[in-house]
Amino acid sequence: MSILIQNGTIVTADAVYQADVLVEGETISAIGQNLSVQADRTLDASGLLVMPGGIDPHVHLDMPFMGTFSSDDYTSGTTAALHGGTTMVIDFVLQTKGNSLRHALEAWQGRSNGKACCDYSFHMAVTDFNDETRKEIREMVEDEGIISFKTFMAYKGALMIDDRQMVGLMNEVKAQGGMVTVHATNGDLIDFLVAKFRAEGKRAPLYHYLSQPEITESEASGRFADLAHYTGVPAYIVHMTCEGALNQVRRAAHRNQKVYAETCIQYLVLDATLYEQDFDGAKWVMSPPLREKKDQSALWAGINQGSVQVVATDHCPFSWAQKQMGLEDFSKIPNGHPAIEHRMELLFSEGVNKGRISLNKFVEVSATNAAKIFGMFPKKGTIAIGADADLVLFDPNEVHTLSAKTHHMNTDYSAYEGFEVKGKTKTVLMRGEVAIEDGVRKVSPGYGKFIKRNKVNGVI
Repeated sequence: MSILIQNGTIVTADAVYQADVLVEGETISAIGQNLSVQADRTLDASGLLVMPGGIDPHVHLDMPFMGTFSSDDYTSGTTAALHGGTTMVIDFVLQTKGNSLRHALEAWQGRSNGKACCDYSFHMAVTDFNDETRKEIREMVEDEGIISFKTFMAYKGALMIDDRQMVGLMNEVKAQGGMVTVHATNGDLIDFLVAKFRAEGKRAPLYHYLSQPEITESEASGRFADLAHYTGVPAYIVHMTCEGALNQVRRAAHRNQKVYAETCIQYLVLDATLYEQDFDGAKWVMSPPLREKKDQSALWAGINQGSVQVVATDHCPFSWAQKQMGLEDFSKIPNGHPAIEHRMELLFSEGVNKGRISLNKFVEVSATNAAKIFGMFPKKGTIAIGADADLVLFDPNEVHTLSAKTHHMNTDYSAYEGFEVKGKTKTVLMRGEVAIEDGVRKVSPGYGKFIKRNKVNGVI
């Protein structure tokens, strides 16, 4: 099927211009002004922005965690993503200690195959690096197209690896042409503070925040950057929240090292005062926690300075009943919040409409940079001839209110209840198919396919 998109304003990471777009099959075949072609269908984009489909490189769908599973599976989560203008997600496969990477991959494939509505890929989280795991790194890169490997510097006993394992992994991933990403918080210090507050009877959600002060993130971010510098591996810090951690990335730049940094939409628009709402604060219990206003300012500045390249979500939703698991103890509240559907609209409303970032920067941090960093560009993340026809028709002026009553995520509350945003996703194309139109999903579960990614060169 061919689709002609007329009269829209095309926005990419480096240009804004008026043009038509012709889609044939799954890809873009022509871009030009007043294209005189016959198409099976014509979409009028007058008054709308035509942008690359968003890429969210940090989601957790149907993930086992703290005795339960995140509440969005691959169908509901990717449906919500499409409604918000995100056409590609990257999830995390979590190795379990004592088992292989292949064992973990098969478990995630069992939960994702035939269920996704948008395209997806995997990062491989290595939690038990040993001689057998080392041998699997090449297999993941060469055979599976999984080129990014996540490490945890927290969650001792379950996910955390020590610095010796970190260096070993970094050396092997570098040799195979991959990238190491990190959850950079000091797990030992956090565990000490959690135990201290619990012993003192301080068990409200506020103490989740107080048990992860800024130093826990800035120290770990600096240590990770140092180890990456020593080994020379391409390095990426996920869900950066604070000025102290950002300054470690800036410090690395002084020695000519490139450390990629991702923040998440919640850290740009929400702050730690939400934890003061008694148990209602559990809605925003995530790790790392929400920070201070000064950290929001630093992160917005980091985006404009190019020190923060990606805005993701760390989407890991739980129902309110699941959050109640920690009613008597903050350390038992499942960590995570729902955001996959709102990332693009919130970033546009709070960023572009409030003059914090440009239209081009919006596309850069919501789509293009993730495609480049994680080996998908130019098939994904841009509007160009030959690129996948993942396109968003976006009304920059429509005002609407976010609510659990209208969102498509599988949660019975919204972390953004009552937020008024300006800018709304209207129509979404996913590899040439109209995926969202008039607020309705038009593609079936299983239309989304797994994307094998190319080796990285550590440069964007």
